Amino acid sequence: MRLETFAEGGQFAPGRIAEALRTTMDEVARTVGLGRDAVMRPDRVASPKTQKRLREMVEILNRVEPRFGSALIAYAWFRSEPLAGFDGLTAMQLVREGRAAEVMDYIDAVDAGVHA
Repeated sequence: MRLETFAEGGQFAPGRIAEALRTTMDEVARTVGLGRDAVMRPDRVASPKTQKRLREMVEILNRVEPRFGSALIAYAWFRSEPLAGFDGLTAMQLVREGRAAEVMDYIDAVDAGVHA
């Protein structure tokens, strides 16, 4: 998906992300390990922590979407597929722990043909 789909006013917009993924803003918040206020209150949406977590999720979804053929399936993978080499943790769990860079490295390694 194009990044513009997820953005509004120069920042990632939880409402647009939820709409594109056919879910709720509450679920988007839980998915990236944030509280409800982080996606509902404008000052919290604009905070660096909220924007970082949303950006990380969108970047990961954009990297795997071509593999799965749809943003919805990529989102399901993000939330539920245990990643090899990460003790059964999903991409969602790793992002919540602040390990998004490791998820992106894993995806790059798999795309390069390295079996992680």
